[in-house]
Amino acid sequence: MSKPVRGTTKVLGIIGYPVRHSLSPLMQNAAIQGCGLDYIYVPFEVTPDNVGAAITGLKSLGVSGFNVTIPHKTAVMPYLDGLDDSAVASGAVNTVKNDGGRLIGYNTDGDGLVKSLADDLDFIPRSNSIVVVGAGGAARGAIAALCRAGAKQIVIANRSYDRAADLASAMSARFTGTEVSVSTGYADLLVRLPHIDLVINTTSLGMNSESIPFLPLHTLPCTAMVYDMIYSPSATPLLSEAAGMGLKAANGLGMLASQGELAFTIWTGEIPPSGLMRSALDAGL
Repeated sequence: MSKPVRGTTKVLGIIGYPVRHSLSPLMQNAAIQGCGLDYIYVPFEVTPDNVGAAITGLKSLGVSGFNVTIPHKTAVMPYLDGLDDSAVASGAVNTVKNDGGRLIGYNTDGDGLVKSLADDLDFIPRSNSIVVVGAGGAARGAIAALCRAGAKQIVIANRSYDRAADLASAMSARFTGTEVSVSTGYADLLVRLPHIDLVINTTSLGMNSESIPFLPLHTLPCTAMVYDMIYSPSATPLLSEAAGMGLKAANGLGMLASQGELAFTIWTGEIPPSGLMRSALDAGL
């Protein structure tokens, strides 16, 4: 049985827009209960034009920490008091800790992705070539972590070339050991994909049954793998296409659990019981 909410209960949460679909409250409250802590984790729906006011409000209320999800991962950064190296490297924030009245931003998405790739696909980035679809906050966190993990080459495929080019330039300057480049479109990917080891979708394409029209998945080698950060629905068109080709593939549920475990430890100093968050997510879905 969960503990009652009292005057001593510390508040954690998540901000996003929309946020009602988030499974973070499910897994974080399971971890809180599993560790026997006097915390509660709640969702806060924040529209893009209210991000600054929301951050000020959460700080004033003494909220202990919160996650940040789409579309606020970069928008929150100017309102924070400091950034961890993980947030600086990725240029995005998904976790904020209230450290004695100072809000410090972190990024656990990237490391959560790398752990999920190992757990769910038995894939290690080192010396491999990867296509990352998207150039937003999720892509930034992913690329930074993949570079830190020793990826040989990362190709950014995005509908807006200029945004992808800016991201590639920033990552190339910071991580000189990885070649980061930008795809110029469908014809370019036809040439590149036969030499790719992994494709990662960091966008929302697929959440509403959309395909990714500029991604000729059929040209991947039979040894390649596909990872979709989307976890609901569990089988996106991208993953269904990969399965139809016999490619090893996984959705983002493992990443969600792994980044959540890291955030939980940042806030509480506790390590949640192994597998508890993932079990809570599986049960919830």
